[in-house]
Amino acid sequence: MSAPRTLHDDEPAMDETLVRGLLTDQFPRWAALPLRPVASDGTQNLLFRLGDDLVVRMPRTPGAAADVPGEQDTVRRLAPRLPVAVPEPLGTGAPGRGYPWPWAVYRWLPGTIPAGDRLKDPARLAVDVAEFVRALQKADPAGAPAAYRGGSLAPRDAGTRETIGRLEGIVDTGAATALWQDALDAPAWTGPDVWLHADLEPGNVLVDPETGRLTAVIDFGCAGLGDPAVDLIAAWYVLDEEGAAVFRTAVGHDEAAWRRGRGWALTIAVHELAYYRGRNAFMADTAARVLGRLLG
Repeated sequence: MSAPRTLHDDEPAMDETLVRGLLTDQFPRWAALPLRPVASDGTQNLLFRLGDDLVVRMPRTPGAAADVPGEQDTVRRLAPRLPVAVPEPLGTGAPGRGYPWPWAVYRWLPGTIPAGDRLKDPARLAVDVAEFVRALQKADPAGAPAAYRGGSLAPRDAGTRETIGRLEGIVDTGAATALWQDALDAPAWTGPDVWLHADLEPGNVLVDPETGRLTAVIDFGCAGLGDPAVDLIAAWYVLDEEGAAVFRTAVGHDEAAWRRGRGWALTIAVHELAYYRGRNAFMADTAARVLGRLLG
């Protein structure tokens, strides 16, 4: 039984033996269910399918582990207000057997991730994503935390420029810098902060493989209140050119928001490309595709 490949420096070792032991100690009612790793390109959690209906999420990093309680509160709060399924938390595990952090058991959500520029029904998916974003933005913000991404782009300026520079010869750094400056120059958001998912990337979106319709959105660790421009990244990350045009009409927002949204997509993509090259081909390829769309 081989351990899944580690992705980050100092990531704890995790395998089926560890997870089975933690379940035996803490959730004996589930300990005898079949357990197997889930093939996933996710970067923050390792997934283990538990029986037919459950999934164990094991954080890979301290940041992902710190998100566990807040994410569970968030999905419980938002689930009744959203038009598609979101993760249903069923149990929170404690550190044990050498594993240092909290972990969680969720209801398994079926579906496949959208396949970049090979979407089955781009226009319909675009409408579905827009409906999700609009419903999220209408949810009651009282007492909600700030989103991981959701404030001004300005604090990311130095790091984004440095990362663009490290991609010299890989991307058009002049075009990337110009797009970034345009996003910084866009008028700031002056409305009330709204609920954001803040990480609408392909790995966090599930679609029906037969129809291409949106069935679920997962991984709410970045969610919270902020500038609605952040969730416009779905236009480049999740959708193709056809879908992006439909999404823009369906989701709304003014040109200033779209300029900031392009900036968010750019800063996320350059950091992902720089970090995940040689570590995670799916994440690096997705980031390169996004940058190609933004700069092309």
